[in-house]
Amino acid sequence: EDSGTTLATESDSPDKSIIGSIIRDIQHYKHHFRRISFNHIPRSKNCLAHTLATQGLRKGEDLYLEGGLPEFVRRVLERRSLKEPD
Repeated sequence: EDSGTTLATESDSPDKSIIGSIIRDIQHYKHHFRRISFNHIPRSKNCLAHTLATQGLRKGEDLYLEGGLPEFVRRVLERRSLKEPD
């Protein structure tokens, strides 16, 4: 899958995969960078970003982290830390 995605970003043909729109953006902007790489981070390891994205989609609004984390993020992180052993 990773090598297929890499090839898709190098190709000029349209990509119809589930991440096709992301690949089109990469193809459009890749000429602005000497080197670019992407890494997959599982949702379980990126709880904060997932929580913020989910809440933003639910509310249909942008969210800015000025002045600290929103209260709903603190609650989610606290619940997760209670569930997961050290």
